[in-house]
Amino acid sequence: MATGCEKITCVQTSTWLTYNHMVVDELSDHDVDRIFRALADRTRRDIFERVLITGLSVSTLADDYEMSFAAVQKHVGVLERASLVTKERRGREQIVHGNVPVLRRASALLDMFEQIWMQRDRQIAEILDEKGKD
Repeated sequence: MATGCEKITCVQTSTWLTYNHMVVDELSDHDVDRIFRALADRTRRDIFERVLITGLSVSTLADDYEMSFAAVQKHVGVLERASLVTKERRGREQIVHGNVPVLRRASALLDMFEQIWMQRDRQIAEILDEKGKD
């Protein structure tokens, strides 16, 4: 009796839930942890949102927060290690750009989990319907 689908536990039914293998293959557990840890902080989410619209220098970013330049640099570093942003050197400045493909992969992963839970919800409803008919 099989009860699992690779990394994701599934409820056994006559029809197994299918999910996007590409999402799981592209993002390691470590990658996923870094992405969601980076996005767990309000300041980093704000920085990420701002640099998705247009590239901004670290110093421009730092001007809008009540924290030191070094603190903003650390936040950008966390986003960069999660591959959510890239930095481009322009003279003495570092311009930070949002990395949309990584955001799309993280979004696809969340969509996959949503599909799993929707399938489980349908399975529970089917079980309850069957029990109600008895």
